[in-house]
Amino acid sequence: MSTPKMDETLRDAIMARPDALLDDTELMKALIAANDRAMGSNIVDLRGIAMARMERRLTRLEDTHRSVIAAAYENLASTNQVHRAILRMLDPLEFEDFLLDLGGDVAKVLRVDVIRLTLESAQKDGKTNFSQLEHVLKIAKPGFVDSYLTEGRATQVRQVTLRQLRVGDSIMYEDKAAWIRSEACLKLDFGPGNLPGLLVMGSEDPHQFTPDQGTDLLAFFAGNFERAMRRWLA
Repeated sequence: MSTPKMDETLRDAIMARPDALLDDTELMKALIAANDRAMGSNIVDLRGIAMARMERRLTRLEDTHRSVIAAAYENLASTNQVHRAILRMLDPLEFEDFLLDLGGDVAKVLRVDVIRLTLESAQKDGKTNFSQLEHVLKIAKPGFVDSYLTEGRATQVRQVTLRQLRVGDSIMYEDKAAWIRSEACLKLDFGPGNLPGLLVMGSEDPHQFTPDQGTDLLAFFAGNFERAMRRWLA
């Protein structure tokens, strides 16, 4: 019995470009499967088994490679965001403009919904000369910063605290508290003789700030913010 011949047009196309056949993953799988069926169920193809294992390992390697590349791009984008925010923060020549930018352009660059700056003060009235900017600047009693960061628990106070929330703090976020689902809290050191401060970034996205995220970029931002604030406090 003669073996049916392949269509001449198809055969000529394959002979002209055999490399294209090897580069087509799905086609190679179909050819290997056809070869396995032709061999029958009583024959074990060790080479085919080895190739299948290598293919699975290659797939896992490609997935890992894509994840690494994606993480690198995300980190680069985050770095650019922080750098742009710092440059915008250094532009104002007046403290009032500095606060307006903080709650406006800086928040937009960082893609957060709310930014709040809290300064501790020993003054009993806790009032400022910037009442029109109370949506950005808040004055609190000494000890407020650590209490807010630890939520009243006996835990270590870190420079950067990231956490998810069921609802935002009503004092910190006021009318926006119900929408805040995650926040980044940056403790600020203004140098000897000055009480600490707190910069809080709130987001409606519960995954924007989570405890398992890295804090290097936010720590870098906090350091630059401290230096900018010392200029005004002086």
